[in-house]
Amino acid sequence: MLRVAIVEDETEAKEVISAHLKRYCGEKNIPYQLVWYNNGLDFLAVYNKNFDVVLLDIMLPDINGMETARKLRDMDNSVALVFVTNMAQFAIKGYEVDAADFMVKPVSYYDFAMKFEHVLRHMDFDGEVKLCLNNKGELKYLSAKDIRYVEVIRHNLIYHTGGGSHETRGTLKKLEEQLRPADGFVRCNNYCLVNLRYVTGISGYELSLSTGVAGSEREVLQISHPRKKGFVTALNEYLREHV
Repeated sequence: MLRVAIVEDETEAKEVISAHLKRYCGEKNIPYQLVWYNNGLDFLAVYNKNFDVVLLDIMLPDINGMETARKLRDMDNSVALVFVTNMAQFAIKGYEVDAADFMVKPVSYYDFAMKFEHVLRHMDFDGEVKLCLNNKGELKYLSAKDIRYVEVIRHNLIYHTGGGSHETRGTLKKLEEQLRPADGFVRCNNYCLVNLRYVTGISGYELSLSTGVAGSEREVLQISHPRKKGFVTALNEYLREHV
């Protein structure tokens, strides 16, 4: 899931950019979330490294886009930043805040698509949610699609994949938030978070999971009574959207 913020006080400009983004992501089959902020102060007040791309107008009320960008970089030096402005001479100063690119109003779809393509390439975005696991100083990167299920044992999270298991400290509650953009992760009980793409069947209060390895036996997990109805509903919705 691509997370995008537009910081723009002009409604018409925001609607143009929003339409371009919707068209581009539709053509590229990229799921995305979009949030619009009217000014830099409101944006900075809630910012918590929760966006992949920020489309930022330069002429903003309260504090201008350049100052907003400088404060943003104090909080996050990796988010992709794109200036959208009718004052190209100021956008050129974007190198001071490591801007990925800039677009000049009125923004045509051709210009938007070309620049946005460059930005996604620059940030190496492939639409997948990835996790970085830290186990006693050893880092391991996992793609969400490779995770079959995650269980918690004595405050440790055990990530089960087709290639083996990986352990790290953490909580399922926090992990659920991290995996929410990936879609398809649901608890079958209080201690186990399941990737619905690997579910092969449900019988009573047992669910079968593919191991992800050809020729291997399927694995069985328990569904708790309180969570069964919600789990089955989520699975049916997932199958309708992905099968």
